[in-house]
Amino acid sequence: MSSATHAARRRTPASGSGPRTPRHRARSRQGRASHVSGFRIVAAAFASLMAFGTVPTPLWPLYQQRDHFGAPTVTIAYAVMVVGAAFSFRSLGHLSDRIGRRRVIVPALLVAIAAAAVLAAWPALPGLIVGRFLTGVAVGLMASTATAYLTDLHHAAHPDRPHSPVPALVSTAANLGGLAMGPLLAGAAAQWLPTPLVTSYVVFAAVMAAFLVLVLSSPETVDVTLFDGDRPVRFALRPGHGAAFGVASSIGFFAFAVMGLFSSLGAIIVRGQLGISSSFIAGLTTFIAFAASALAQLALGRLTQSRLLAVGVLLFPAGLALTALSLYDPKLWLVVTAAGLAGAGAGLLFKGAVSQTVATADPASRAGVLAVFFVIAYLGLGLPSIAFSLVIQHAALRPSMIGFASALSLGAAVAVALARRGAIRTAR
Repeated sequence: MSSATHAARRRTPASGSGPRTPRHRARSRQGRASHVSGFRIVAAAFASLMAFGTVPTPLWPLYQQRDHFGAPTVTIAYAVMVVGAAFSFRSLGHLSDRIGRRRVIVPALLVAIAAAAVLAAWPALPGLIVGRFLTGVAVGLMASTATAYLTDLHHAAHPDRPHSPVPALVSTAANLGGLAMGPLLAGAAAQWLPTPLVTSYVVFAAVMAAFLVLVLSSPETVDVTLFDGDRPVRFALRPGHGAAFGVASSIGFFAFAVMGLFSSLGAIIVRGQLGISSSFIAGLTTFIAFAASALAQLALGRLTQSRLLAVGVLLFPAGLALTALSLYDPKLWLVVTAAGLAGAGAGLLFKGAVSQTVATADPASRAGVLAVFFVIAYLGLGLPSIAFSLVIQHAALRPSMIGFASALSLGAAVAVALARRGAIRTAR
C-alpha cells in the first residue's frame, strides 16, 4: 500500500459523506469545536512539560553549593535529560503514528510527574540524575508527538486551511515558550518560597496532573482501528528530500546549542562573573533567551521560511558576540541583551528548521521524522555545552567563549546557506 493511501486511511474519519443535513452540519460543528479545544489543551500541556524540563536551570548554583561539584558535573547532570530525550525520541517517538497521539501524550505526562516526584523526594545527586533522565524520556515522548498532534488537530478543525502556518508556529512557541517559563518560575520559587529544591517540582507535578486529565478529553486524530498489521515505518521522507532534512537537522542542532549553554551554565556564569546570587536573576537570564525565541517566532512567524532563516542567522551571531563581550565587561544589561538576541535568532532558526522538517516528511511518518529531527536538535542542547564545560577546565573562560561563539555562528551560517540554496533549486 502506498504511503499516501496509508496516510489517508489512518486519518480519523470526518463527520461523514453524503448529503449534509442539519444534523450532519451540527455534528461537524461540534467535532470541529472539540478539535479546537483539544488544540488548546495539547498546546498548554506541551508548554507545561517543556517548562518542567528547564526547572533546574536557576537551581544549579544551589545544587553546586550544597554538593560542592564543579561546572562539568552540573553540565553532565543537565545533559542526562538530553540522553533520556534522545533515547525516547529515537525508540518511542514514532509510536503515535501507530497507536495514536493521545496514547503517547498521556504517558509523557505520567513519566514527567514521576520525574518530579523523584526530584522532590530524592534531592541527592543520584536522584537528580534519575529524575533528569526520566524528564528527558517525557520530553522525547511529548515533543515530536505534540507537534504532530497539533498539526492533526488544526487540520481537523480547519480543513479549509491545509497549508496554514499556525500549527508549526504554536508548536514551536509552546516548545520554546515552555522552556522559557521553567527557569523564571523556578527562580521566583527559589527566591521567595521555602525548600527551593523541592517546591518547584511539586508545583509542576500538580500542573501536569491537571493537564493530564484535560488531555484525556481531547479527540484522537489517528484511526487506531486501522492498525491491523499495516504499520507505518519509523522514518520515511518524501522522495528526494534527504538533503533538505539533513540541513534542517543541522540548523536545529546549532539553534539548540545556544539554548543548552544558557540552560546549563547561564546561572553559574551570572553568579560567577556578575557576583549575583539571586536565584530569580539567574532564572531571568535563561527566561529571556527562551522567551525572546518564542516572541520572535510569534512576531515574525508568518515570514517565508527563507526570510525566517535570513533574519535568524543575523541575530544569532550578534547575540553570541555580545555574550562573549559580556565576559569582558560584566554588566547585567549586556548579559540580558545578549541572551535576548541569541535567543531570538535561535528561535527563528529553529522554527524554520521545524517547518522544513515537516515538509520533508512522508505524511504517514510525520511523528517519526520529527522524532529523528529532535534527537539531533537535543544532541545540540547537550553535547556542545558539555564540551564547553570541559574546555574551560583547562583554558580561560573568555577566549573559550569567543571560540564557542565563532564555531556556532559559522556552523549556523553554513547550514542556512545550504538550506536557502536548496530552496532556490526546488523553486526552479
